[in-house]
Amino acid sequence: MTNKTYQPDWASLDSREMPQWFNEARFGIFIHWGVYSVPSWRKINNTLFGSYAEWYYASVYGQYRNNDDDFHQRNYAPDFLYRDFAPQFKAELFQPEAWAALFKSSGAKYVVLTTKHHDGFCLWPTENRHKKGWNSGDTGPKRDLLGDITQAVRDCGLKMGVYYSSVEWETNSSHRPESGYFIPQRDREKFGIAEQSYPDEILIPQLKELVTNYQPCLIFSDGGEWDFSEEYSQTKEFLSWLYNEAPNKDEVVVNDRFCKEMPGEHGDYYSTEYNDKEGFGKLHPWEESRGIGKSYGYNRAEQLEDYCTSQQLILQLVGIVSKGGNFLLNVGPTADGRIPVIQQERLRDIGRWMAVNGDAIYGSEICTRLQCNDEHTFLTSVGSDDYLIVTDWPTQPLSLRIVTGAVPAACILLCQGQQIPVPFEFEDGLVIVHPVPWRFDLGLEFAYTFKLSY
Repeated sequence: MTNKTYQPDWASLDSREMPQWFNEARFGIFIHWGVYSVPSWRKINNTLFGSYAEWYYASVYGQYRNNDDDFHQRNYAPDFLYRDFAPQFKAELFQPEAWAALFKSSGAKYVVLTTKHHDGFCLWPTENRHKKGWNSGDTGPKRDLLGDITQAVRDCGLKMGVYYSSVEWETNSSHRPESGYFIPQRDREKFGIAEQSYPDEILIPQLKELVTNYQPCLIFSDGGEWDFSEEYSQTKEFLSWLYNEAPNKDEVVVNDRFCKEMPGEHGDYYSTEYNDKEGFGKLHPWEESRGIGKSYGYNRAEQLEDYCTSQQLILQLVGIVSKGGNFLLNVGPTADGRIPVIQQERLRDIGRWMAVNGDAIYGSEICTRLQCNDEHTFLTSVGSDDYLIVTDWPTQPLSLRIVTGAVPAACILLCQGQQIPVPFEFEDGLVIVHPVPWRFDLGLEFAYTFKLSY
């Protein structure tokens, strides 16, 4: 990175060179964990974003969109507040080293923890005076959850980032709910602060506290893109400080959700979730995030059929990476600190696949030398090599159109412990790959990769 000084304006901030690690990593793990992990419930809804259990405060306890069959009223006392869940968020079975080992085994290169979601609860012992009693150091686990997982993740050789909600439902108004607020008035009056004071008293001090104390490689901001102006959120001023003065200024990257003006326009990388919009290809670094099921936070309403299979997740990874994006796959731990077994299985399956096929993923770019329009076929490029990834074991020759004039000199099948040469030929501007017969001893599953060297 250069020693350039960045000014608090978009022209200057947008000129920053992207830290190389992000585009090389391609696969990361998201963790949604907090007080909402105690009730861990939201009715399954097949609409986009409709099953997010981390929205319990707004969509189940509150009246945003629907009240989910009065779940909260039926299961808790009439005067039981959302904040009363906090003492039950104990994380007594949390083993950060085991989490980190699982994430490493998945083949992921970075991890992002929700340090504060829209409910405002902090997963670190923040010094902010407004968060007294509403952080994991004071109540519930009574430990520094962020610090513990950060240390374990870095000890495993992975990078550690943070998610931080720019908005807080207890304080901030919004155009999205009809009433102008996501949660009931009694909670806002009891726990919120003056909205005009929020950026100076909570938002910016906490962002700087996280950066100074934990030096995250990534800041995934969220919610600011709904209603916050760049002036109110002080986004440009914060990013100028981050790029100029942060102890990890040469490593840290930020997304595009700090304020209304940012999505798809500003930020080191652009972010999508559950395929809510198209990726950004070669235009700009980008990242798609999603849960293994239909929720980020652990949702007890989800059944087996609500979870993606391992193959479906791997195909999403391949599809996203082939379009130049990163895949941030979420796990939703339970309130006591366990990652559900089905989620563990999915991560380990992905890891087995990455152990064989990771050369086609890490450090990859959009392929420009070859082209294939088959929906079951994906292409990536890493340096002077191209990779052809197919979702079904091919029984017929595979045809790739030559775009640049360069032609491959060799083709091999990526497999476990050996390299299998694959015959190919050229015909009418095409590379035609002739698959080898299937063998059961090659560690092949889920999707299959052919490496074309030039």
